Amino acid sequence: MIVTVTRSGGFAGLIQQGELDTDGQPDADRLEAAVRALDARNLGTGRPQPDRYVYRLEVRDAPDADATQHTVAEQDVDATTAWLLDRVLG
Repeated sequence: MIVTVTRSGGFAGLIQQGELDTDGQPDADRLEAAVRALDARNLGTGRPQPDRYVYRLEVRDAPDADATQHTVAEQDVDATTAWLLDRVLG
């Protein structure tokens, strides 16, 4: 599973991007469980607030597969999603 995260916004308006292939990662099961836990109904509105981040996630089961996309605003990030975002951007 390939997870791409793009973080934009914040005080300086900088953009950061990271990508992680869960294959071969020591915590692959936890990473994939966090991705499966993403639920568009529970990710909030995705509407940015001043000086806060917006995260765009793309998930592909294989390099050539179609991507599933999620958008979550910083104020709507739960602990599991925060860990996933940090892990991919780290």
